[in-house]
Amino acid sequence: MQRKSNGRTYGGWLLAAMMLGAMWVSSAWAEEKSATEKATAEKSAAAKPEEKAPAKEPAHEARMQWWREARFGMFVHWGIYSVPGRGEWVMQWDKIPVKDYEKFAAEFNPTKFDAKAWVKMAGDAGMRYLVITSKHHDGFCMWDSKVSDYDMMATPFKRDILAELANACKEDGRVRLCFYHSIMDWHHPEAQGLNKPGHYNSFDDKEYKPNPNFPHYFETYLKPQLKELVEKYDPAVMWFDGEWIPEYTVAMADELAAYMRELNPKMLFNNRISKSRKGMIGLSADAKAPGDFGTPENQIPGSKIEADWETCMTMNESWGYYESDKKWQSSTQLIHNLIDTSSKGGNLLLNVGPMPTGEIPEASVERLAEIGKWMKVNGEAIYGTKSSPFESKLAWGRATMRLGKQSEPTKIYLHVFEWPQDGQLIVPLRSPAIKAYLLGAKSSQADKPALEAKSMADGLQIKLPAEMPDKAATVIVVEVNGQPKVVSTQPAK
Repeated sequence: MQRKSNGRTYGGWLLAAMMLGAMWVSSAWAEEKSATEKATAEKSAAAKPEEKAPAKEPAHEARMQWWREARFGMFVHWGIYSVPGRGEWVMQWDKIPVKDYEKFAAEFNPTKFDAKAWVKMAGDAGMRYLVITSKHHDGFCMWDSKVSDYDMMATPFKRDILAELANACKEDGRVRLCFYHSIMDWHHPEAQGLNKPGHYNSFDDKEYKPNPNFPHYFETYLKPQLKELVEKYDPAVMWFDGEWIPEYTVAMADELAAYMRELNPKMLFNNRISKSRKGMIGLSADAKAPGDFGTPENQIPGSKIEADWETCMTMNESWGYYESDKKWQSSTQLIHNLIDTSSKGGNLLLNVGPMPTGEIPEASVERLAEIGKWMKVNGEAIYGTKSSPFESKLAWGRATMRLGKQSEPTKIYLHVFEWPQDGQLIVPLRSPAIKAYLLGAKSSQADKPALEAKSMADGLQIKLPAEMPDKAATVIVVEVNGQPKVVSTQPAK
């Protein structure tokens, strides 16, 4: 991942993403937005939709099915960089020589790590997959690798983190294990920048000198370790990163993609395996480039996208454990981010940065618990849903949809963030409502009390209870026949 620390921004791509801000919203609907902030966010959200993605082959559709159903996953950035507690880029930021950085391995002894507790926490939060850093840019391997000695066996802990998580995921049954893996490697002598320390990585660094031995690293280290990970732990997704270095070529990207398909045709991998990613915006410039899904980073598209995509986001401002970072988003904001992402057809990969003790920070634990409470009631409005049927953003919240099968009605889920003061929710829907009801009503699905809903000139008008039942986001279900017919609207102002 690309980071910002001590006022220094590591990312020409981040600047490019900011320049294209009219197309994106990094996190909409904060709890206490000022009128100006909200107007700015809405203007940014009124983006031109991406072109429709080209049709994919049947094999792609089959392997994507579980992932599209899941909608929500946990990202885990953890490694020996948690020891200094200044983020996963500390080796580059602080210009730490390799030999000095290696000493953190001797101090990494996470005796409070509990794989079962982590997986349960993710599952209880409503997450359906877990992506952990098998190897970040610093090169340290979080498993017992036969290809390298720079791994968990070099720590006092001497336990295979990935093996324990793999077993915990199988036992839990709700969460699939996936790996993040860095293509570049600041530790390996054939992959790191030649004018180290402090220039390990080409990202926004004019003094970086490419390593001519990278092809040998690619064949004898990177590929063998990936083979080891796939065959030993059977990850559902291989989440690549660090592809921007000049040593890694388009030809290598194509070769690696073919190699991964050969290792496991059912395993997914993201578009960061290719050289086509458009910076932090995360989608591929070339629709034919390798990768099953796009990867926006810490931002949410301003409008729905037809292609498969997943935005990865932090709870504060850091990926890896950063002891002084206390800028936590509220659980309500995080729930809104999940809804916003789903309403535009994407998945949310929400990050935690465990401490060197093996514990997940309490602030993350608390927020995951709150999200889990909301998902327990409203998960139906997230899992396996389609993007909003409406043409533009809704003034009061977001919408997701589940198309009916055979004789079943189509369900439109209205996620209300701001409760109308007059008690009337106006929905830009032409289709007559079969029924409208609160998803969280305490009754059986068949007997949920109906809300009064009538068709008006400007759409469907739903009479709401006086009080908002769920202050984070209340979900109202509207059932209609077939494909919804909507009112043509202008973006909210």
